[in-house]
Amino acid sequence: MNQKVKMALSVTNTTSGNGLLTCLNSSDRDLLVSRLEPVKLGFRQPLEFTNRQIGAAYFIEHGIISVLTIGGGHHPQTEVGLIGREGMTGLTLVLGHDRSPHDAFVQAECTAQRIAAADLQDVLRGSRTLLASLLRYAYVWSLTLAQTALANARGSLEERLARWLLMAHDRSDGDEINLTHEFLSFMLGTRRAGVTTALNAFDTRGWIDHARGRVTIVDRRGLEQLADGFYGVPEAEYGRLMRSSQQA
Repeated sequence: MNQKVKMALSVTNTTSGNGLLTCLNSSDRDLLVSRLEPVKLGFRQPLEFTNRQIGAAYFIEHGIISVLTIGGGHHPQTEVGLIGREGMTGLTLVLGHDRSPHDAFVQAECTAQRIAAADLQDVLRGSRTLLASLLRYAYVWSLTLAQTALANARGSLEERLARWLLMAHDRSDGDEINLTHEFLSFMLGTRRAGVTTALNAFDTRGWIDHARGRVTIVDRRGLEQLADGFYGVPEAEYGRLMRSSQQA
């Protein structure tokens, strides 16, 4: 397996599979634990809908959540970020609101710890330190959104594809990622033919191995060099903030 800088795993080894829960102090973790329920989330299961109330937040342990923004008129959905074991859904609850600005669905089957929206809001009112910890993750998520905007505005298809593969790799247990060319084209907001051409080029260069419905990361460093700065800023900040949280 390649040496991967996985956000959650680089913070600490823990009995919990979620990086945020790992970095909480014991009293804040206890506040949450009594309200958490382990759940399994199926492929393409919707978790949030734009402008609708959020019913629950999920601390992801394994798997990937895709977050999409919806344009007006005839503009299609576009992916703005991924959530895996490093984070949680339902961040607008942390920010004091009850409605989602985005759609969110399960991209790779997940296990997670679920907490009802009302319960999360209740425990946040009872602990300023818990709120501060989750706000740090909200800050990292804002960096992810900004980095996505930069990549979409300035990056080539190849650079954006490399970034997406790296982000999915961070949140995967191994080097193999299950996806189709059609799905990638939807996530990147581009034509399928362009994605196929780029994947073939990555394969030829030895960065990936791809077959129908599967991409295996072979040379992560090559993808990082191609991403050319569009990947890495939120990831590095997550590691810094989570380490400082543990030391506090």
